[in-house]
Amino acid sequence: MLSMETARLTAANPLSDATAQLDAAIATLGYDSGIRDMLATPRREMTVSVPLRADDGSIRVFTGHRVQHNLSRGPAKGGLRYSPDVTLDEVRALAMWMTWKCALVDIPYGGAKGGITIDPRVHSEAELERVTRRYTSEILPIIGPERDIPAPDIGTSEKTMAWIMDTYSVATGYTVPGVVTGKPLALGGSLGRASATSRGVAHVALAALQHRGISPVGATTVVQGFGKVGRDTTRFLCEAGARVVAVADQYGAIYNSAGIDLDRLGAHVDATGSVVGFARSESIDGAAALELPVDLLIPAAVEGVLTAENAPRVTARVIVEGANGPTTTAADRIFVANDQLVVPDILANSGGVIVSYFEWVQANQAYWWGVEEVESRLRSRMLSTWRSVLAYADARGLTLREAATALAVERVTEAHRLRGMYP
Repeated sequence: MLSMETARLTAANPLSDATAQLDAAIATLGYDSGIRDMLATPRREMTVSVPLRADDGSIRVFTGHRVQHNLSRGPAKGGLRYSPDVTLDEVRALAMWMTWKCALVDIPYGGAKGGITIDPRVHSEAELERVTRRYTSEILPIIGPERDIPAPDIGTSEKTMAWIMDTYSVATGYTVPGVVTGKPLALGGSLGRASATSRGVAHVALAALQHRGISPVGATTVVQGFGKVGRDTTRFLCEAGARVVAVADQYGAIYNSAGIDLDRLGAHVDATGSVVGFARSESIDGAAALELPVDLLIPAAVEGVLTAENAPRVTARVIVEGANGPTTTAADRIFVANDQLVVPDILANSGGVIVSYFEWVQANQAYWWGVEEVESRLRSRMLSTWRSVLAYADARGLTLREAATALAVERVTEAHRLRGMYP
């Protein structure tokens, strides 16, 4: 039987959706097929064998990928995920979205992404360290603070980044804190980085609610995912007065119409590893949580969860994409027809890469900022980008996704034009 993750990827190819979004932007901007093909084709790809000597002495071999989609605006930037269902097409799509995300929030990076086909939940920390160091050594020629800067993603953490930094630094002969972001603070990480994506999602979600005439105070909310992004997003929204009525994860979902006690839920998840079984709620199907009649839906787990099949039953008035690519192209069309506002991933979840940029700047300068400065700069960048996308959409009669992608593609293309083509 296919795993839920494999079935999801089979039903919705993220690369097809990413390419369709690019094609729509090309049509909007009136660019020719040559520009389209250049932007659709990754600049560099590396696929490597990652052997592991397990704790029991046996040897297993995993496959690792690193895709650098575009380098016109600066070094590549993107996360590294560990999942048994990582595919090269998925990594290509995520790298392309990173290119648009960096251009949209106007930071000097291109897009990249990495992945290893491994389930981190079934391996010891020592095994994961060995896998990480071997993968790093294999991709060493194409990463670096001026080349490609990895960051945490699904299945990886600040500890993973510390291993990458150390492996790269040992090979280089001196400490290079700027080779990764999302590092531990003791190794040059940035204050505010751990919650940056969540804080950015919350800033944009609150702005989107107000744009639709919905008061954030009391706004009913469903969040899918209670990990790196979803957990802190629920906290920030509740601090603004929203009411989180349902939370879903890969094991199931919980519901309480009066609102979920997030502090107690956090303690429950820390103890059990899942939201399922939380005493102060009703257990519901994870897929059904997406279809609850609420003001705000935040899919903050994985891509391809909102599809042509379930989109007609999704009634949230505002959908803010905390995850990368959670909405398929077919679902997007349904939401447009139903006048549901979708805030696209390349805008909504860009807080992580914004503060990653801040961390990279601090590492290069060897000068660290206070948390207030980081969060103030993040809020300013998120809301200014929101206003830019909204104005671009209104002026051209586009959806927010169409506007965000077109604006980003325009900026990347301009960088190509100004640099010229070699030779």
